[in-house]
Amino acid sequence: MDQRFFLPQRNLVLYLQAFCTVVSLSFLSACSSSTDKPVKTDEPVYTLIFLDKTRSVNVNKAFVGQKYQQAINEIIEQNIRQKGDKLEVYFIHENTSKARALNLTVRSEMDDVAAASPTDREAAETEFTMMLSREKAQIRQRVLQQLVAQNAGKSNQETDIWASLPVIAKANESGATVKVYYLSDMVESVKGSTRRDFQVTPPKNNTQADEWAKADAEQLKRYTIGSPEITMILPFEPNASIKENNPAVTQYWQTLFSELGAGTIEEQ
Repeated sequence: MDQRFFLPQRNLVLYLQAFCTVVSLSFLSACSSSTDKPVKTDEPVYTLIFLDKTRSVNVNKAFVGQKYQQAINEIIEQNIRQKGDKLEVYFIHENTSKARALNLTVRSEMDDVAAASPTDREAAETEFTMMLSREKAQIRQRVLQQLVAQNAGKSNQETDIWASLPVIAKANESGATVKVYYLSDMVESVKGSTRRDFQVTPPKNNTQADEWAKADAEQLKRYTIGSPEITMILPFEPNASIKENNPAVTQYWQTLFSELGAGTIEEQ
């Protein structure tokens, strides 16, 4: 073969091989940079449980005790999932914001299984599930102990639910997903010209409840609560009378929490 044509062709082959090598390395590098990034885990959950410890809520009643125990079980099952999840319990009474009864942080942690074999991954997942299950059981027991704790002191004479707002605002500063649960009749009862006492003067209807809530929100917006999920778990049986379970009271809280920026508000 004529060497004038052989040498350029050989150089062309070498050039193409080098080009393909560069492209392959670039492609592999791009794939590696995308898959080597740590997978974003779920945001931690910051759970706040407010237990009503005033004279108007009696957890010794069979219906109330059963409902609240079931609620606590569900809260823990849903929100305790990974290392870093937090759970705090506060008592609602005269001095709610200073009545923290529990402060717990989940310690169970899943091992890094990114490079593990399927067998090792399954073993790590099983171990994590067992550890988390044991920790959940311990947390559940401690919260239930606080549920049945009695408050015979003078602090049970007033119900200061407004005082839960700075607690929520502090939790919001953590950057976690905040979930708030009130195990209470939600009957705000604090003496004073600038406060609400629903035991003495409850809202007459939903219209008045909305008016009061919007007026109160103006002075309570100093607490930046973020957009927490709020659930009010009431101690009333389905056949409770309007006098006992006044719908205008929960309407007040629905409107107040909404005005303050709550994400979701649920009543149970």
